[in-house]
Amino acid sequence: MISTDMARELRAAGLSWRPRSGDRFQLDEPEFEADVFTVSDMTIEARSYPTGTLLAFNGTTEWALDSVALGDALWLPSEAQLREMLRGAFRALVRLPDIYEVEIEVDAARHRFRHPEPADAYAQAVLFLLARIAA
Repeated sequence: MISTDMARELRAAGLSWRPRSGDRFQLDEPEFEADVFTVSDMTIEARSYPTGTLLAFNGTTEWALDSVALGDALWLPSEAQLREMLRGAFRALVRLPDIYEVEIEVDAARHRFRHPEPADAYAQAVLFLLARIAA
């Protein structure tokens, strides 16, 4: 699973989130850092209003929460979602001793990103692409 720090970097780099069933997130408050929630039509539902999107906690699943603004949630994209964001630039995920390497190709140049967690290696590659878009 992607680290909280890497998820924060992605958000700061401009990655937007449109919640869908199965997405994981944390509340961006220190007291909730250990809690990971999953969007589900039955328990945690994304509701769009003219004022913004709310994540509504239905039923008794999370008794202390009614709803939270999307901006107060920190999306934890999955490995598959991160790989999908790389689209045609993605070339390979390689398992090296004690580390994973994601390779992408942009403008005929290969770029490699290494991390002990494959999701964070993917996230580094996405951050690289976001930085190119912003430049």
